[in-house]
Amino acid sequence: MSSIPHVIDGHRLKQLVRAGSVWLKQQEEVVNTYNVYPVPDGDTGTNMSATMLSAWKAIENMDDARIGVVAKAISNGALRGSRGNSGIILSQIWRGFASALENKDDANVKEIAAAFREATNKAYGGVKTPVEGTILTVIRETADAAAEIAQTTKSLREMINSLTKASYESVQRTPNLLKILKEAGVIDSGGYGLYIILDGMRRFVNGEPIDAPPADTARVQIGGGETPTEEGGWGYDVQYLIYAPRGTSLDINKVRADIETMGDCPLVIGDDQIIKVHVHVPDPGVVLSYGVKLGSLRDVVVEDMQAQSENFTPGQEKSHESTDKNQADNREEDEHADMVEVGIVAVASGDGLARMFKEVGARVVVFGGQTMNPSVEDLLNAIQKAKAHSVILLPNNGNIIMAANQAAQLSDIPTRVVPTRTLPQGIAASLAFNFEHDLEQNVGTMNTASARVTTGEITISTRDVTINDVAVRSGQIIGLIDDKLRVAGEEVTDTLFDLLQMVNTADREVITMFYGNNMSERTANEIAELVREKYPNQAVDLYLGGQPHYYFVVGIE
Repeated sequence: MSSIPHVIDGHRLKQLVRAGSVWLKQQEEVVNTYNVYPVPDGDTGTNMSATMLSAWKAIENMDDARIGVVAKAISNGALRGSRGNSGIILSQIWRGFASALENKDDANVKEIAAAFREATNKAYGGVKTPVEGTILTVIRETADAAAEIAQTTKSLREMINSLTKASYESVQRTPNLLKILKEAGVIDSGGYGLYIILDGMRRFVNGEPIDAPPADTARVQIGGGETPTEEGGWGYDVQYLIYAPRGTSLDINKVRADIETMGDCPLVIGDDQIIKVHVHVPDPGVVLSYGVKLGSLRDVVVEDMQAQSENFTPGQEKSHESTDKNQADNREEDEHADMVEVGIVAVASGDGLARMFKEVGARVVVFGGQTMNPSVEDLLNAIQKAKAHSVILLPNNGNIIMAANQAAQLSDIPTRVVPTRTLPQGIAASLAFNFEHDLEQNVGTMNTASARVTTGEITISTRDVTINDVAVRSGQIIGLIDDKLRVAGEEVTDTLFDLLQMVNTADREVITMFYGNNMSERTANEIAELVREKYPNQAVDLYLGGQPHYYFVVGIE
């Protein structure tokens, strides 16, 4: 084993970034499962993985030993490729890291600790209303640990080991800081994604497997170490809930300590009645037998990670769905269109919704939404293609607003964001657009129009959970109102009517229904007729939305 270096340069940072990116890609779907709401399109892992991949691609072919230069390239790559709120925050973490290392050739543990502190400052500064119990808490507490460890060691390997442990412990505490996490029985997915990135780096420097790299790819030499032989392959990802037997209690601290001895990436959260377990192990039977002895096991998931690993080749990752769609020219922009003073760029999921945005005046439609969040780069390209002297950007999804704001800041073309959180809000905003008005007049009018819309969504639950006093079983039909779980039922029609009643639709004027790609036109028309019968005084319009996962997206105004 080689001696432990006391500084890290650009070459070593490059290898660490690759390790974090590859390990996160391996764990992408696990991160996605920690979505608060039981909807089939959790995307935190997907967004963070795409952001890290963009950071890696920015330095993949670099051969610069200066850590400041490499860190700056990582920051730029992460920013332009960032997707979703978690990806934007991750890009801000890299931005702060790069800022602290600017003009440096290498960095020791104290300088790395200072970089983590600046990363924390940038992450918090990039969020309008910071919330504890999220990735922000995890980076802050990891930075605190970095400052502490820097006082006692010069070893970067020891620092990385300590920071990974600190981030893991911080993630475990997130349900105690954010009520909705505890209610949903999950940890913060963004914070967990950050832990996985650090854990990939830790595994790499300790010679533990993260992938099967090409023969000419050398491991970073921070503390040395050989790659161990993997006789058993990757092993299994095991997850389940333990319900305490009636009249008894569970000891979460003991369960956590026991699970931590069984395998990698352990996460144990909950209380004395219900405990969520997640761990990677070579033999799932050991973990399952342990849980059975404690209580009733539910929501059991066992996945073969070796099979997943064999389907993943580093450096050949499948492009993000939104990018594929955008490159396929599904928007059909007119290359010969005349310049306009103000143009609209809108994000939409589903061919029907994309066509509708074009029909109501959008110059460019970016394909995207849940699980398909467009990157900052995608939005910048769309702004350029709008052929307008100024642009209004409609994100139409709460998880795209931060990326839209970043694109607006980076764009050479004056761009304003109307922060539409749903597709019906975006349609209403587009209908309020007036070609004779200037940028600011239109932004004001469109904001007012979008605020009048209540959005309902009908989809299917992916797990058992109780949130907002709504008890849901896996496989049930659920209804969300303005992104919050509000109703559950057995049938699409009944759940839709419960949702409409809940928002006092009888007092509204217009009901606009978009049906998804999981429903036939005939069925959608039959349900729309029932809505018209129930609400004869309202205008009820039905359109093909073509959106994935959601039977209906409904605008009520």
